[in-house]
Amino acid sequence: MKTYRLADLHSTEIHNLKSRPRIDFSSMFGVVGPIIEDVRKRGDAAIIDYTTKFDGVNLDKVVECVADLPDPKLDPAVQAAFDVAYDNIRAFHAAQRNPEQVIENMKGVRCKRVARSIDSVGLYVPGGTAVLPSTALMLAVPAQLAGCRIIILASPPRPDGSICKEVLYCAKKAGVTHILKAGGAQVEKILGPGNQYVTAAKMILQNSEAMISIDMPAGPSEVLVIADKHANPVYIAADLLSQAEHGPDSQVVLVLVGEGVNLDEIEMELEKQCKSLPRGQFALKALSHSFTVLAHNKAEAISFSNLYAPEHLIINVEDADQWVDYIENAGSVFIGRWSPESIGDYASGTNHVLPTYGYARMYGGVSLDSFMKYITVQSLTEEGLKTLGPHVVKMAEVEGLEAHKRAVTLRLQDIETRSSV
Repeated sequence: MKTYRLADLHSTEIHNLKSRPRIDFSSMFGVVGPIIEDVRKRGDAAIIDYTTKFDGVNLDKVVECVADLPDPKLDPAVQAAFDVAYDNIRAFHAAQRNPEQVIENMKGVRCKRVARSIDSVGLYVPGGTAVLPSTALMLAVPAQLAGCRIIILASPPRPDGSICKEVLYCAKKAGVTHILKAGGAQVEKILGPGNQYVTAAKMILQNSEAMISIDMPAGPSEVLVIADKHANPVYIAADLLSQAEHGPDSQVVLVLVGEGVNLDEIEMELEKQCKSLPRGQFALKALSHSFTVLAHNKAEAISFSNLYAPEHLIINVEDADQWVDYIENAGSVFIGRWSPESIGDYASGTNHVLPTYGYARMYGGVSLDSFMKYITVQSLTEEGLKTLGPHVVKMAEVEGLEAHKRAVTLRLQDIETRSSV
């Protein structure tokens, strides 16, 4: 990993460090666009063909009704682990429900906002180089809590055409209604992480006549670790590799703050741990376009982190709790030496579907609200219209919208006529 000292860089050079490995979306769209168009025209037949081409699987059936599938048998310890994760994820997201409030802005003018679930949602669970049943929980549990009527989980099939048993277990537990053994669905919103092609497909669909919403552009995984001389190099290396092993297009960043940090020891530990990883080749490629920055103090470290806007932010420093109020841009934050990012990926209860590629500057992660839509409601009494109406009339006059004005004045005239009789 290259090393940069922030104090030695010009502002332009510091800003350039926030750039991720370049994704050529024009090229991605060129690959993904024709596939989407073919599926639009040929439907399931196209999905079967592409599943054969990309996954090497010949499907007899594209969509399975979850209720018709037998309950999978898991190792008791594995099942217990997913049950704990389900309970924590459900508790954290259930607490996000907002009570309905009615606001009377002025006498006779009452407004409120009501929540309604999105009717049908498509959840993408990656299944390429690694199967991620935890993602099934992260997406399906809030959809279940929101009350979505149709929950379609899309995930590549195993070589025999079946669905990973852990994914199926999570899907059944979290109320998934259908499983699509490929990457797509006819729904109103698509949610879930994926590689560059998945992200490109979501972006195309969002801007197409399909009228589909997406959660966020969630691409290759990333983590930024802030550490000082008190942090254990073994932990630092393990945290960096936990995201680097996702794939060769992942990026990890180490920010060392203050004096007395042994960078050589950290780099030795990275090399040692990477060699022993089953997915070490993926991690090694990710490390080749990752880097370390040296920050003089807390302010410099936090400033760079907010500029980079990481998907995951680990603050492994002394008095880490005191840093939280200064964090402006991050998908999910892990505070202190005993808070590895892996905990959030699996079972703390927070959601691991998070904005990457710098999108944490304007997006948050998946939450209960991701599966809801909000409708505003207003109702006026006669007195309310008499009070507020004249102000609306003046505003409509300023904007030159006569029909807007008349919708109010005609009612006010009726009120005046009746009151004079």
